[in-house]
Amino acid sequence: MVQRVAIIGAGASGLASIKCCLDEGLEPTCFEKSEDIGGVWCYTDSTDSGRVSVYRSVITNTSKEMSCFSDFPYPEDFPSYLPHSLVLQYFRMYAKNFDLLQHIRFKTTALSVMKCPDFTTSGQWEVLTETDGVQQSHIFDAVMVCAGHYQEPYLPLASFPGIDTLFKGQYLHSLGYKDVKAFRGKRVLVVGIGNTGGDLSVELSHVAAKVFLSTRSSTWVISRVSDHGFPCDMVNTTRFNHFLTWLLPSALTNRIRFQKFNSWFNHANYGLASTKSSNFKIIVNEELPFCLLSGTVILKPKVKEFTENSALFEDGTAEENIDVVLFATGYKFSFPFLDESVRSLIEDNRSLYKRIFLPQLEKPTLAIIGLVQLTGSVMVGSEMQARWVTGIFAGWNKLPPTSKMMDDVLKEKPPVNRNPSKRENLKMSFISYTDEIASCAGVKPSVLKLLLTDPRLALAIFFGPCTPYQYRLVGRGKWSGAREAILTQWQRTLKPLRTRVVDDSSNASSSWHWMCLLTLSAVFMAGFLLSKYLQPGQSPRLGSQL
Repeated sequence: MVQRVAIIGAGASGLASIKCCLDEGLEPTCFEKSEDIGGVWCYTDSTDSGRVSVYRSVITNTSKEMSCFSDFPYPEDFPSYLPHSLVLQYFRMYAKNFDLLQHIRFKTTALSVMKCPDFTTSGQWEVLTETDGVQQSHIFDAVMVCAGHYQEPYLPLASFPGIDTLFKGQYLHSLGYKDVKAFRGKRVLVVGIGNTGGDLSVELSHVAAKVFLSTRSSTWVISRVSDHGFPCDMVNTTRFNHFLTWLLPSALTNRIRFQKFNSWFNHANYGLASTKSSNFKIIVNEELPFCLLSGTVILKPKVKEFTENSALFEDGTAEENIDVVLFATGYKFSFPFLDESVRSLIEDNRSLYKRIFLPQLEKPTLAIIGLVQLTGSVMVGSEMQARWVTGIFAGWNKLPPTSKMMDDVLKEKPPVNRNPSKRENLKMSFISYTDEIASCAGVKPSVLKLLLTDPRLALAIFFGPCTPYQYRLVGRGKWSGAREAILTQWQRTLKPLRTRVVDDSSNASSSWHWMCLLTLSAVFMAGFLLSKYLQPGQSPRLGSQL
């Protein structure tokens, strides 16, 4: 039986893991190498420490209701999309409310995590830490690694001939970017069009002489502000939409999505994406289309090579007098503290059962928390992982036999003939994955049961946003405030906007809105009840979706 648990890292995943351990009666000890909680959300001006943190101007791209801890909503007066300072403030409130800080050892680095000699029978780990130059060895019954996937910059210089041999300008990874000061008046090339690449291109366009944005993939750009001004993820990430995605052919759902994306602006006209693209990404950025339209950001194809002061692109064009190349090429995970015999088994998160456990271990006492990329908030997925894992450690939940876990992992392995130079999109559907882990933990809500016992709540869950509170309605860790949190989530969304109240008689249409929902529910519920979708232990396919 697991009792003492080591937790590596005090970011969002680490805080959730501490709290989940306490909920299960376990004894957590969290080792955090910095002097504060928050992980990447703890902003620092310094780039010398090698610590990864957000840039100064960052704003969350998931809304507060969709990215909070499941039993601790954000304050209602917080805006829907948050700067890093408010995210960190929320973490401090969470830690204080559940008395988590006493379990964290700050300025303590985990140097190594190794199996004890009797691991095959005990499942215990020896954790070597260092605090102020003093090393100490500890024995733990289990370890939860909460270092996340923003660990080591991915800087593929070999894919850009001349960048480190010929190019005379400056180049850096986005890890080293904090604000625009050093880029004023310069010609900047941003490589990579993920959320970071888009954000930095827009921000730099206000001070740089010119900004070029290079991409090799089709990219659809969406806004945080959706229909009628509501947060995009609250409108789109619903069980109803998820059900339709599962029910309809993927070609049809993609066609519907592309039409929706193009209703804002025609992406093909901007050189961003085509409806014929089979491999694409989605980023959140309200300002990028205007920057492209106004010419303050110029979109370019993949870089072919660099010369002394120029960038040559695959379409044969070139841009001269480039001062700075900013690589927004993401991160790669690394767990240098893990014993080599363990670390070598982790190629990517698909090597892990449910993206958490190494099935090869004799005892399932090592869990990787937060090494997952979702179409929604990773924080919510990490908390669900921590709830399931601590339930296993405490003996309430059970893992399947090793052979079944290995079979599951092998199914997730990529084809052998894939292009090794091409980074893969490992994002999974937020609802599919979270539901899958919730089913394992016995906390996935049943819409059918709720429809019979609490129709109002059932409709809010099925047609409304899939907020984290849904996973606190049943099972271990059930929260008495979950129902109220779900039914008042739109009020908390609108509250910070009520700084100037105007008379709007359209509110009277809310009854008509509910009537429409009831009609739709009657049409779709028949198919819904007959499908496997309603079974608590099953989930639709793990496809990427909006």
